[in-house]
Amino acid sequence: MIGSENPLSAPAKRSQGIPPTVLVLLSIGSVQFGAAIAKGLFDSLGPGGTVFLRISLATLVLLLLWRPKLGGYGRREYGFAVAFGLVLAGMNLSLYLAIDRIPLGVAVTLEFVGPLGVAVFGSRRLLDGLWAALAAVGIVLLAPLNVLGNSDLDPVGVTFALLAGCLWACYILLSARVGGAFPGGAGLVISLAVGTVVLLPVGMADAGYALLDPWLLLAGLGVALLSSAVPYSLEMQALRRLPTRVFGVLMSLEPAVATLIGFAVLNEVLDLRAVAAVVLVTAAAAGASLFASQGAPG
Repeated sequence: MIGSENPLSAPAKRSQGIPPTVLVLLSIGSVQFGAAIAKGLFDSLGPGGTVFLRISLATLVLLLLWRPKLGGYGRREYGFAVAFGLVLAGMNLSLYLAIDRIPLGVAVTLEFVGPLGVAVFGSRRLLDGLWAALAAVGIVLLAPLNVLGNSDLDPVGVTFALLAGCLWACYILLSARVGGAFPGGAGLVISLAVGTVVLLPVGMADAGYALLDPWLLLAGLGVALLSSAVPYSLEMQALRRLPTRVFGVLMSLEPAVATLIGFAVLNEVLDLRAVAAVVLVTAAAAGASLFASQGAPG
């Protein structure tokens, strides 16, 4: 990926032969399993400490493995990387603050406003608007639950999930820019380094000396690999061959995967209304993905 002298370039080249849609699906499973593990660390590290360990250790792992060239690029390229790093930090911190208060599946369903927005604004087909509307109904089923008194969803958690969704839309668009501006994983490593610096005070304030605990560091490394290093690498490869609109649609499968993993790993059981919302969002994603594949490249 970063040069013939790097022994990791062969696996990277092999990943280029995998369909980009498969790369995105693998990324989804990795992210949600990592999120479930991360939630288990909140009692010891807090959301801020956990997300700091995740981003900082992912930066270190990718820097050591890829050894990318970090210098010699233009101001425009570095600008994209810095913006991407700020978005990564904000998106992940917002999501962790959300799942600290509401179930993982609900948080990711609300977060879907991001890829939904990318799909809507990037589409010129009426049918795509129909899928987007179906997904929007699912989100609306969740958003007013506190008002209707049918659920004990924390409104602060809902707000953080929606904020994470807005930043997710920015992530989708900026990831394609960074992937095109930098060779290999250089842009991703620079962006993660920026995110590490931004999250440092948050992590220290939330976790303190617990950040030095060897067992927590080991668990944080697992979260970093599952939630950052592996999925971001897969997504960067996919976005080089996949239109951002199609990428956004595929990523909308996250709510269903998050709900299943939340149930299997965290024993989070959703009420019928929340399940209906997840089903609607997932059905919209499946329909939009099927339609987009007929006319989209890659």
